[in-house]
Amino acid sequence: MTGLDLYTATARRASATVIEAYSSSFGLASRLLPPGMRGDIQTVYALVRVADEIVDGCGAESGLDQAACREVLDALEREVERALTTGFSADLVVHAFAETARRVGIDTGQTAPFFAAMRRDLDPVAFVDERELRSYIYGSAEVIGIMCVRCFLGGEQLPDAQARTVARGARALGRAFQVVNFLRDIGADADVLGRAYLPGLDPAHPTEEAVCRVLDRLEGELRIARGTIGLLPRSARPAVSAAHDIFAALARRIRATPAEELPLRRISVPRLEKAAIVARAAVGASIARTSAPRMVRAERAERAEVAR
Repeated sequence: MTGLDLYTATARRASATVIEAYSSSFGLASRLLPPGMRGDIQTVYALVRVADEIVDGCGAESGLDQAACREVLDALEREVERALTTGFSADLVVHAFAETARRVGIDTGQTAPFFAAMRRDLDPVAFVDERELRSYIYGSAEVIGIMCVRCFLGGEQLPDAQARTVARGARALGRAFQVVNFLRDIGADADVLGRAYLPGLDPAHPTEEAVCRVLDRLEGELRIARGTIGLLPRSARPAVSAAHDIFAALARRIRATPAEELPLRRISVPRLEKAAIVARAAVGASIARTSAPRMVRAERAERAEVAR
Protein backbone atom coordinates (compact mmCIF):
# COMPACT_ATOMS: atom_id res chain seq x y z
CA MET A 1 0.00 0.00 0.00
CA THR A 2 1.40 3.39 -0.99
CA GLY A 3 1.17 6.49 1.14
CA LEU A 4 -1.62 7.79 -1.10
CA ASP A 5 -3.50 4.50 -0.77
CA LEU A 6 -3.34 4.78 3.01
CA TYR A 7 -4.44 8.42 2.90
CA THR A 8 -7.38 7.61 0.62
CA ALA A 9 -8.48 4.68 2.78
CA THR A 10 -8.35 6.94 5.83
CA ALA A 11 -10.36 9.61 4.00
CA ARG A 12 -13.01 7.06 3.05
CA ARG A 13 -13.29 5.90 6.67
CA ALA A 14 -13.71 9.52 7.74
CA SER A 15 -16.54 9.93 5.24
CA ALA A 16 -18.22 6.78 6.53
CA THR A 17 -18.56 8.30 9.99
CA VAL A 18 -20.59 11.20 8.58
CA ILE A 19 -23.47 9.09 7.27
CA GLU A 20 -23.48 7.06 10.48
CA ALA A 21 -23.83 10.23 12.55
CA TYR A 22 -26.34 12.11 10.42
CA SER A 23 -28.68 9.72 8.62
CA SER A 24 -30.35 6.63 10.01
CA SER A 25 -32.37 6.15 6.81
CA PHE A 26 -29.53 6.28 4.30
CA GLY A 27 -27.17 4.65 6.76
CA LEU A 28 -29.45 1.62 7.13
CA ALA A 29 -30.17 1.34 3.40
CA SER A 30 -26.50 1.69 2.46
CA ARG A 31 -25.63 -1.41 4.51
CA LEU A 32 -27.23 -3.47 1.75
CA LEU A 33 -24.58 -2.32 -0.74
CA PRO A 34 -21.34 -4.20 -1.39
CA PRO A 35 -18.48 -2.65 0.64
CA GLY A 36 -16.79 -0.80 -2.22
CA MET A 37 -20.03 0.63 -3.59
CA ARG A 38 -21.15 1.55 -0.08
CA GLY A 39 -17.89 3.39 0.47
CA ASP A 40 -18.38 5.36 -2.75
CA ILE A 41 -21.91 6.40 -1.73
CA GLN A 42 -20.61 7.41 1.70
CA THR A 43 -18.10 9.79 0.12
CA VAL A 44 -20.89 11.51 -1.83
CA TYR A 45 -23.11 11.75 1.24
CA ALA A 46 -20.30 13.17 3.37
CA LEU A 47 -19.55 16.01 0.95
CA VAL A 48 -23.24 16.86 0.58
CA ARG A 49 -23.69 16.86 4.34
CA VAL A 50 -20.74 19.16 4.96
CA ALA A 51 -22.15 21.67 2.47
CA ASP A 52 -25.59 21.35 4.09
CA GLU A 53 -24.15 22.08 7.50
CA ILE A 54 -22.44 25.24 6.25
CA VAL A 55 -25.77 26.70 5.13
CA ASP A 56 -28.13 25.07 7.65
CA GLY A 57 -26.82 26.49 10.89
CA CYS A 58 -23.42 25.20 11.93
CA GLY A 59 -21.67 28.15 10.34
CA ALA A 60 -23.96 30.61 12.08
CA GLU A 61 -23.71 28.74 15.39
CA SER A 62 -19.94 29.07 15.22
CA GLY A 63 -20.28 32.85 14.87
CA LEU A 64 -20.03 33.27 11.09
CA ASP A 65 -22.31 35.80 9.44
CA GLN A 66 -24.00 35.15 6.11
CA ALA A 67 -21.13 36.60 4.08
CA ALA A 68 -18.60 34.46 5.93
CA CYS A 69 -20.72 31.31 5.40
CA ARG A 70 -20.81 32.12 1.70
CA GLU A 71 -17.02 32.42 1.65
CA VAL A 72 -16.68 29.02 3.35
CA LEU A 73 -19.08 27.42 0.88
CA ASP A 74 -17.29 29.02 -2.08
CA ALA A 75 -13.96 27.80 -0.75
CA LEU A 76 -15.34 24.29 -0.39
CA GLU A 77 -16.52 24.31 -4.00
CA ARG A 78 -13.14 25.56 -5.20
CA GLU A 79 -11.41 22.82 -3.24
CA VAL A 80 -13.72 20.19 -4.75
CA GLU A 81 -13.00 21.47 -8.26
CA ARG A 82 -9.26 21.46 -7.60
CA ALA A 83 -9.38 17.93 -6.20
CA LEU A 84 -11.41 16.71 -9.18
CA THR A 85 -8.55 17.94 -11.35
CA THR A 86 -5.58 16.85 -9.24
CA GLY A 87 -6.90 13.83 -7.35
CA PHE A 88 -5.80 15.14 -3.97
CA SER A 89 -7.08 17.34 -1.16
CA ALA A 90 -5.87 18.06 2.35
CA ASP A 91 -9.57 17.96 3.34
CA LEU A 92 -10.35 14.30 4.00
CA VAL A 93 -14.01 14.51 2.95
CA VAL A 94 -13.14 16.34 -0.27
CA HIS A 95 -10.29 13.94 -1.02
CA ALA A 96 -12.52 10.89 -0.58
CA PHE A 97 -15.23 12.40 -2.76
CA ALA A 98 -12.79 13.38 -5.50
CA GLU A 99 -11.21 9.92 -5.58
CA THR A 100 -14.65 8.38 -6.06
CA ALA A 101 -15.75 11.01 -8.56
CA ARG A 102 -12.72 10.65 -10.79
CA ARG A 103 -13.14 6.89 -10.84
CA VAL A 104 -16.90 6.71 -11.54
CA GLY A 105 -17.39 9.76 -13.75
CA ILE A 106 -18.80 12.47 -11.48
CA ASP A 107 -17.70 15.96 -12.52
CA THR A 108 -18.58 19.64 -12.25
CA GLY A 109 -21.67 18.97 -14.35
CA GLN A 110 -23.11 17.63 -11.08
CA THR A 111 -21.17 19.52 -8.42
CA ALA A 112 -21.73 23.02 -9.86
CA PRO A 113 -25.57 22.82 -9.75
CA PHE A 114 -25.36 21.34 -6.28
CA PHE A 115 -23.27 24.18 -4.91
CA ALA A 116 -25.50 26.72 -6.67
CA ALA A 117 -28.50 25.29 -4.81
CA MET A 118 -26.64 25.38 -1.51
CA ARG A 119 -25.69 28.99 -2.19
CA ARG A 120 -29.38 29.78 -2.71
CA ASP A 121 -30.07 28.60 0.85
CA LEU A 122 -27.84 31.33 2.26
CA ASP A 123 -30.60 33.85 1.46
CA PRO A 124 -34.22 33.70 2.64
CA VAL A 125 -36.22 31.31 0.47
CA ALA A 126 -39.83 31.93 -0.54
CA PHE A 127 -40.45 30.22 -3.84
CA VAL A 128 -43.57 31.53 -5.55
CA ASP A 129 -43.62 29.42 -8.68
CA GLU A 130 -42.77 25.91 -9.78
CA ARG A 131 -39.90 27.07 -12.00
CA GLU A 132 -37.94 28.29 -8.98
CA LEU A 133 -38.66 25.10 -7.11
CA ARG A 134 -37.64 22.85 -10.03
CA SER A 135 -34.37 24.71 -10.48
CA TYR A 136 -33.54 24.40 -6.79
CA ILE A 137 -34.45 20.72 -6.56
CA TYR A 138 -32.39 19.89 -9.63
CA GLY A 139 -29.25 21.16 -7.88
CA SER A 140 -30.06 20.07 -4.35
CA ALA A 141 -31.37 16.57 -5.09
CA GLU A 142 -31.56 15.40 -8.69
CA VAL A 143 -27.84 15.69 -9.38
CA ILE A 144 -27.17 13.72 -6.21
CA GLY A 145 -29.31 10.93 -7.63
CA ILE A 146 -27.18 11.04 -10.77
CA MET A 147 -23.99 10.89 -8.66
CA CYS A 148 -25.33 7.83 -6.85
CA VAL A 149 -26.13 6.06 -10.13
CA ARG A 150 -22.58 6.66 -11.31
CA CYS A 151 -21.32 5.13 -8.06
CA PHE A 152 -23.56 2.12 -8.64
CA LEU A 153 -22.26 1.71 -12.18
CA GLY A 154 -18.63 2.16 -11.13
CA GLY A 155 -17.69 3.90 -14.36
CA GLU A 156 -19.58 1.50 -16.63
CA GLN A 157 -21.45 3.11 -19.53
CA LEU A 158 -25.03 2.03 -20.21
CA PRO A 159 -26.63 2.07 -23.68
CA ASP A 160 -28.07 5.52 -24.36
CA ALA A 161 -31.75 4.62 -24.01
CA GLN A 162 -31.18 2.70 -20.78
CA ALA A 163 -28.96 5.47 -19.41
CA ARG A 164 -31.70 8.04 -20.01
CA THR A 165 -34.29 5.87 -18.29
CA VAL A 166 -32.04 5.21 -15.29
CA ALA A 167 -31.22 8.93 -15.01
CA ARG A 168 -34.93 9.76 -15.14
CA GLY A 169 -35.57 7.38 -12.26
CA ALA A 170 -32.65 8.70 -10.24
CA ARG A 171 -33.80 12.27 -10.68
CA ALA A 172 -37.37 11.34 -9.76
CA LEU A 173 -36.19 9.62 -6.59
CA GLY A 174 -34.07 12.63 -5.69
CA ARG A 175 -37.06 14.93 -6.19
CA ALA A 176 -39.25 12.69 -4.05
CA PHE A 177 -36.71 12.56 -1.23
CA GLN A 178 -36.33 16.32 -1.27
CA VAL A 179 -40.06 17.08 -1.24
CA VAL A 180 -40.65 14.59 1.59
CA ASN A 181 -38.00 16.47 3.55
CA PHE A 182 -39.67 19.80 2.76
CA LEU A 183 -42.96 18.52 4.21
CA ARG A 184 -41.33 16.83 7.20
CA ASP A 185 -39.27 19.92 8.10
CA ILE A 186 -41.83 22.55 7.10
CA GLY A 187 -42.02 24.13 10.54
CA ALA A 188 -38.29 24.29 11.28
CA ASP A 189 -37.46 25.46 7.76
CA ALA A 190 -39.83 28.41 8.14
CA ASP A 191 -39.29 29.32 11.80
CA VAL A 192 -35.55 28.71 12.16
CA LEU A 193 -34.13 29.09 8.66
CA GLY A 194 -36.64 31.46 7.05
CA ARG A 195 -37.44 29.14 4.14
CA ALA A 196 -40.70 28.37 2.34
CA TYR A 197 -39.88 25.98 -0.47
CA LEU A 198 -43.30 24.84 -1.68
CA PRO A 199 -45.30 27.35 -3.74
CA GLY A 200 -48.95 27.51 -2.73
CA LEU A 201 -48.35 25.95 0.67
CA ASP A 202 -48.23 28.31 3.64
CA PRO A 203 -45.72 26.76 6.09
CA ALA A 204 -47.45 28.37 9.05
CA HIS A 205 -50.97 27.29 8.05
CA PRO A 206 -50.83 24.40 5.58
CA THR A 207 -54.19 23.18 4.27
CA GLU A 208 -55.17 19.58 3.65
CA GLU A 209 -55.74 20.39 -0.02
CA ALA A 210 -52.29 21.93 -0.48
CA VAL A 211 -50.50 19.11 1.36
CA CYS A 212 -52.39 16.40 -0.58
CA ARG A 213 -51.52 18.12 -3.87
CA VAL A 214 -47.82 17.97 -2.99
CA LEU A 215 -48.08 14.37 -1.79
CA ASP A 216 -49.90 13.26 -4.94
CA ARG A 217 -47.07 14.59 -7.09
CA LEU A 218 -44.45 13.16 -4.74
CA GLU A 219 -45.99 9.70 -4.92
CA GLY A 220 -45.95 9.94 -8.70
CA GLU A 221 -42.20 10.54 -8.53
CA LEU A 222 -41.79 7.50 -6.30
CA ARG A 223 -43.67 5.38 -8.84
CA ILE A 224 -41.38 6.56 -11.63
CA ALA A 225 -38.33 5.75 -9.52
CA ARG A 226 -39.67 2.33 -8.51
CA GLY A 227 -40.15 1.42 -12.15
CA THR A 228 -36.47 1.98 -12.97
CA ILE A 229 -34.79 0.23 -10.03
CA GLY A 230 -34.69 -3.01 -11.99
CA LEU A 231 -32.37 -1.37 -14.53
CA LEU A 232 -29.70 -0.71 -11.89
CA PRO A 233 -26.88 -3.18 -11.24
CA ARG A 234 -28.30 -6.08 -9.23
CA SER A 235 -26.02 -5.33 -6.26
CA ALA A 236 -27.47 -1.80 -5.93
CA ARG A 237 -31.15 -2.67 -6.13
CA PRO A 238 -31.82 -3.77 -2.51
CA ALA A 239 -30.37 -0.57 -1.04
CA VAL A 240 -32.22 1.69 -3.48
CA SER A 241 -35.46 -0.24 -2.88
CA ALA A 242 -35.00 0.12 0.87
CA ALA A 243 -34.37 3.87 0.64
CA HIS A 244 -37.36 4.26 -1.68
CA ASP A 245 -39.62 2.32 0.69
CA ILE A 246 -38.48 4.21 3.79
CA PHE A 247 -39.37 7.53 2.19
CA ALA A 248 -42.63 6.11 0.85
CA ALA A 249 -43.47 5.12 4.43
CA LEU A 250 -42.62 8.64 5.58
CA ALA A 251 -44.90 10.09 2.90
CA ARG A 252 -47.75 7.87 4.12
CA ARG A 253 -47.22 9.04 7.69
CA ILE A 254 -47.27 12.67 6.56
CA ARG A 255 -50.52 12.04 4.65
CA ALA A 256 -52.05 10.51 7.78
CA THR A 257 -51.12 13.56 9.87
CA PRO A 258 -53.57 16.50 10.02
CA ALA A 259 -52.10 19.33 7.95
CA GLU A 260 -52.23 21.82 10.81
CA GLU A 261 -49.96 19.57 12.88
CA LEU A 262 -47.15 19.39 10.32
CA PRO A 263 -45.48 22.69 11.36
CA LEU A 264 -45.63 21.64 15.01
CA ARG A 265 -43.81 18.30 14.96
CA ARG A 266 -41.32 16.47 12.80
CA ILE A 267 -42.83 13.32 11.35
CA SER A 268 -40.52 10.32 11.16
CA VAL A 269 -40.51 6.59 10.50
CA PRO A 270 -39.73 4.63 13.70
CA ARG A 271 -36.37 2.91 13.67
CA LEU A 272 -37.91 -0.55 14.01
CA GLU A 273 -40.08 0.07 10.96
CA LYS A 274 -37.03 1.24 9.00
CA ALA A 275 -35.16 -1.88 10.04
CA ALA A 276 -38.07 -4.05 8.88
CA ILE A 277 -38.11 -2.30 5.49
CA VAL A 278 -34.38 -2.87 5.08
CA ALA A 279 -34.77 -6.51 6.13
CA ARG A 280 -37.53 -7.05 3.54
CA ALA A 281 -35.33 -5.55 0.84
CA ALA A 282 -32.47 -7.83 1.85
CA VAL A 283 -34.70 -10.92 1.85
CA GLY A 284 -36.17 -9.97 -1.52
CA ALA A 285 -32.70 -9.63 -2.98
CA SER A 286 -31.71 -13.04 -1.58
CA ILE A 287 -34.78 -14.68 -3.10
CA ALA A 288 -34.09 -13.00 -6.44
CA ARG A 289 -30.51 -14.29 -6.44
CA THR A 290 -31.70 -17.82 -5.61
CA SER A 291 -34.48 -17.77 -8.21
CA ALA A 292 -32.49 -16.22 -11.04
CA PRO A 293 -30.68 -19.42 -12.17
CA ARG A 294 -33.95 -21.38 -12.20
CA MET A 295 -35.68 -18.64 -14.18
CA VAL A 296 -32.86 -18.59 -16.71
CA ARG A 297 -33.04 -22.38 -17.11
CA ALA A 298 -36.82 -22.25 -17.52
CA GLU A 299 -36.58 -19.53 -20.15
CA ARG A 300 -33.96 -21.51 -22.05
CA ALA A 301 -36.11 -24.65 -21.93
CA GLU A 302 -39.13 -22.73 -23.17
CA ARG A 303 -37.16 -21.24 -26.05
CA ALA A 304 -35.86 -24.73 -26.94
CA GLU A 305 -39.39 -26.16 -26.92
CA VAL A 306 -40.62 -23.39 -29.20
CA ALA A 307 -37.70 -24.03 -31.55
CA ARG A 308 -38.67 -27.71 -31.80
